Amino acid sequence: MSSIVEELEAITGPGGVLSGDDVSSRASGIWRSDSIAAKAIVRPQATEEVSQILRLCNEKEQSVIAHGGLTGLVESAITSPDDIALSFERMNQIEEINTTERTITVQSGTILQTVQEAAENAGLFYPLDVGGRGSCTIGGNIATNAGGNRVIRYGMARDMVLGLEAVLADGTIVSSMNHMIKNNAGYDLKQLFIGTEGSLGIVTRVVLRLREQPRSNETMLVAVDAFDKLPVLLKKLDGKLGGTLSAFEVLWNNYYRLVTTEPAKQRPPLDQDYPYYVLIEAMGGDPEKDKARVESALEEAFEAGLVEDAVLAQSEAQRNEMWAIRDDVEQTMRYEPCYVYDVSLRISDMENYVEQVNRNLAAKFGNYTNFAFGHMGDGNLHFAVSAGKDSSSHHDVNLCVYEPLRAINGSVSAEHGVGLEKKAYLDISRNESEVNLMRLLKRSLDPRGILNPGKIFDTQNSMSVNAA
Repeated sequence: MSSIVEELEAITGPGGVLSGDDVSSRASGIWRSDSIAAKAIVRPQATEEVSQILRLCNEKEQSVIAHGGLTGLVESAITSPDDIALSFERMNQIEEINTTERTITVQSGTILQTVQEAAENAGLFYPLDVGGRGSCTIGGNIATNAGGNRVIRYGMARDMVLGLEAVLADGTIVSSMNHMIKNNAGYDLKQLFIGTEGSLGIVTRVVLRLREQPRSNETMLVAVDAFDKLPVLLKKLDGKLGGTLSAFEVLWNNYYRLVTTEPAKQRPPLDQDYPYYVLIEAMGGDPEKDKARVESALEEAFEAGLVEDAVLAQSEAQRNEMWAIRDDVEQTMRYEPCYVYDVSLRISDMENYVEQVNRNLAAKFGNYTNFAFGHMGDGNLHFAVSAGKDSSSHHDVNLCVYEPLRAINGSVSAEHGVGLEKKAYLDISRNESEVNLMRLLKRSLDPRGILNPGKIFDTQNSMSVNAA
């Protein structure tokens, strides 16, 4: 056993360090089949332990990769045999719920669904919601600035963080556990750690903003026959519902068919022949009036020719069934190889962009499948693309999807991060001065480059240019 592993064991105590088969027996991600490759998995129980671990690793120039729920899709938590994996599975406590201030203080290894349920039990509401809610952790949500289903109303993870505690590469603890909504006293230091994928510091504790629990939840699935009606429908509903619209999820026909046809468990609540389907959610404060408002808005949409068919959930079970249709992305994995994408662009560019991607795929591969769906309300689309016979097609599929974003100032990552998966395409969405500033921050806070090295961008001054 290497000396650094022994020293790490001295910091964490019995059971705090896993090595050998205890490492390789774990999958490197919940969507992956390969095993974790790392020198050891270190499992601290407190911020002070994290500080001692990073101080030691920094002195020895030992690379460290933070691990949360391993639900990421961009290889940001992938380790090599020479890395230390820093797992927060034992830092999973809810420290405080303050119903007066409407805050919850948690350790970074706390599961998202656990936070949601704790807030609900206290009569409050934590709005962040993603498909991996039962596995992903708050620390991972913050490190990637997670988005999800309700961004249109509540914003990204960033908008729900009031304060946090993080540890820098040299072991310095930056405790900025702010509980106030307003605090403009100097730099907002928490932003250094939100969305930076564990490359500038590692979050250990966080203060999250809660909301009052909605008293109504109206959910419906509607069918639309033309793309140009979708943004019109979005604007009409958002205005008519008076700010209560919380989700506007669009499913293209092929995705809807896939997830409502056996062997998928969901059955189609609407006919499978419409070009587009929209899952709509509105959360309000008066069940009777909110239901009437939703029904009135839907009636107007019918009269305006924006909607062809619709079904409204009449129970919590029906609401969950509708969301299960949207969330059953795993069905796309029946197509191998299948590559999943997460892009962001203006809604006004969306129709032409999707058509361009499909033209690119057709020209390059002839036969392909592109399942399209996503959070259209906030300009975020997901693709699940199967083209080519093996993984050698991956780069060419990437170019088909990412290159059209360059001309329309879109982003190769809306909510998943960059990691290794999108590193070669960062120049499509970020210019040279932006990336150079990122490198300056990295060198300043992690001069020895031990935190998640090689992810997002290379540390040298040259831009990472994709081989188009």
